[in-house]
Amino acid sequence: MLFLFSFTSVKGNISSSQAEKEGAGDLNVKEFILHHISDTYEWHITKIGEKDVYIPLPVIVYSKNTGWHLFLSSRFHEHPVYQGLTISHEGKYAGKIVEPDKNSVEYRPFDISITKIALSLIISSLTLIILIMSVARSYKKHGFNPKGKFIAFMELFIMDINDNIIKPCTGTDYKRYAPYLLTIFFFIFINNILGIIPFFPGGANVTGNIAVTFVLAFISFLVINLSGSKEYWKEILWPDVPAWLKLPVPLMPVIELVGVIMKPFALMIRLFANILAGHAIALALVCVIFVTVKMGIGMNAGMTAIAIFFSVFLGFVELLVAYIQAYVFTMLTAIFIGLARVEPHHKKQKEI
Repeated sequence: MLFLFSFTSVKGNISSSQAEKEGAGDLNVKEFILHHISDTYEWHITKIGEKDVYIPLPVIVYSKNTGWHLFLSSRFHEHPVYQGLTISHEGKYAGKIVEPDKNSVEYRPFDISITKIALSLIISSLTLIILIMSVARSYKKHGFNPKGKFIAFMELFIMDINDNIIKPCTGTDYKRYAPYLLTIFFFIFINNILGIIPFFPGGANVTGNIAVTFVLAFISFLVINLSGSKEYWKEILWPDVPAWLKLPVPLMPVIELVGVIMKPFALMIRLFANILAGHAIALALVCVIFVTVKMGIGMNAGMTAIAIFFSVFLGFVELLVAYIQAYVFTMLTAIFIGLARVEPHHKKQKEI
């Protein structure tokens, strides 16, 4: 069913002008995929005949020359240049709102518009709040005997993450970090699931956006290092190695500091690359149908059947990946927090 929705969505999104100029068999797959996984100032739903059905989103821009601008993105459909602003179609600002200067050189104004990914973040955050608050309300009302299959399922889900990831990876004071780790898991998981759904309010490439994964990794970076014990920072800034590795050139401290930065960097790239690749492959499989149109009915029918089979298979794989990526991000963050909470060796020996 998800494939049928995605097939309809992809078919509807192929513009008639492109089909007239190039033909369905000459679809530019690269541009088409990049367009669908990138952020936009509107939420395209489908195409009915020659009419695009979309949700216009608010544009909020501040220009040094003309001040603040507030309008719906649908204005750009009526006027390619509106209030001195336009959406660039090429170059480093492709797909972004720009303002040409007197020499027709494009530059970026201060842009805090509600884009497709921003709206999806709001929807997923509200969804997460509603889910967790409904569970909390049920526990407050019924105590430790919650009623309802959904509440029981959420309890099982939460306790699984708490007992199998947070508790063993973080250490004795795991309860201190459980709220953050549970929030990060469910936030990533919900956005991953919404990204698989090809119709509104799903389909946005949130966790496949490098800016989103950067913020998630940066927050984890702060939590990890602000939680670090004295022993943790001692092992980084003055590790227990021969003096010539620390003075006069601080070789080992530099290596350790690089490791501190690389941990959140690995979290950022892993989540971004896996989710982005999944979306790109799913779109590429559907595009096979249109690319093989000019190869004859037999070839097109055969490739369509293959594309459908692999798209359905990939859909199930993406469901698994949605959980695995949230699980891995949470687990690694918990492990890094646990490593940052390291205790002095002599204290450990006394406890043993």
